[in-house]
Amino acid sequence: MRRCARRTVVRQSLMSQGAALVSAVFLSCGTPEKAKKFSKIGIAFFRCVLYNIAKYNSGFGQFFTNPICEGVFLMKLGVLTNVIGGTPLKEALPYFKSLGAQMVELGCGGYPGKDHCDPKILLHDEAKFQEFMNTIKESGLEVSALSCHANPIHPNKELAKQFDDDLHDAVLMAEKMGIHQINTFSGCPGDCPESKNPNWVVCAWPNEFQEVAEWQWNEVLIPYWKDFVAFAKSHGVNKIALEMHQGFCVYNPYTLKKLRAAVGPEIGANFDPSHLFWQGIDPLAAIRDLGGDAIFHVHAKDTKIDPFNAPIDGTLDYRTYGDPLNRTWVFRSIGYGHDELFWKDFVSQLRLVGYDYVLSIEHEDILMSQNEGLVKACDILKRAITFEDRATGQHWV
Repeated sequence: MRRCARRTVVRQSLMSQGAALVSAVFLSCGTPEKAKKFSKIGIAFFRCVLYNIAKYNSGFGQFFTNPICEGVFLMKLGVLTNVIGGTPLKEALPYFKSLGAQMVELGCGGYPGKDHCDPKILLHDEAKFQEFMNTIKESGLEVSALSCHANPIHPNKELAKQFDDDLHDAVLMAEKMGIHQINTFSGCPGDCPESKNPNWVVCAWPNEFQEVAEWQWNEVLIPYWKDFVAFAKSHGVNKIALEMHQGFCVYNPYTLKKLRAAVGPEIGANFDPSHLFWQGIDPLAAIRDLGGDAIFHVHAKDTKIDPFNAPIDGTLDYRTYGDPLNRTWVFRSIGYGHDELFWKDFVSQLRLVGYDYVLSIEHEDILMSQNEGLVKACDILKRAITFEDRATGQHWV
């Protein structure tokens, strides 16, 4: 039996048992009408419990203690909030809600900044933390993850410490909020302990590059993430979603799986197809290769390969993102790099491998305003995402 089919059978069994259990309790002290009513509560309750067990491996306790994750998680539309980081959270959340978003991903350090979630303040000021939590609750939105994209193994020791501190604070913030995952980068060291800047190795020859890569992985990358995962797990965070991104050691499915194999199943992907397109990677094939167990979170962002520049210069391009006319590829809002059919296929492949969580819009389209880019991305994704639970059986008439 396939994994998804087994999961469906188990889920149906638990829901049925939950309904029967609650019905029996109320039938013993009430009317059949009450029993029928509360059987529905039993189904909802056991679906929630099952989701937490499957998604977080955290058992019953987290279901009762998580104030952010309410109800049953199916595929949902989300937004990374730093797109309007200058807007106060109380204003930003209703705006995202008006666009159709159901979840938000909050930047809390590193490159995304701390505009909407500053652990240095919220971890130490209980009144401000409660105000922060109330703002989220009143918005009706849920938090998909905390975002702290950083390079904690930067060869500049001062920068590395800043990033490392931010990541540890992100874990503590997630723990306090009842969230079980953070999103980040793997980071990239230099080519030796004395380096000043990162050295991203993406070629096999001259042979020195292979020697550098071996040192980076065995002496820096793997030891760092083993230690960090141990810390995160001790604080209830068991999903570290790494974005496969250029400039960092984990940049494609191969390198993600390599680090996951070395460190453990707590390492997974914040799957962002925009960074795969320009590498010549088919995101649909990458989804099938990674499988649902290794995909923890998904960013929805598009890329356009320039039809004039790329055939001449290829797609290795260090020109600034502020020069879209001359670059060989640029980030685009959803639908402006790949059409709606692609995004429907993207969602379908995610569901096929068992991913049923958030698609979080990250808007970095230099050719659009923040508002227009978000509006158009939400419009396409609301049609592409399948929000409801899949059918539990086939019926012919």
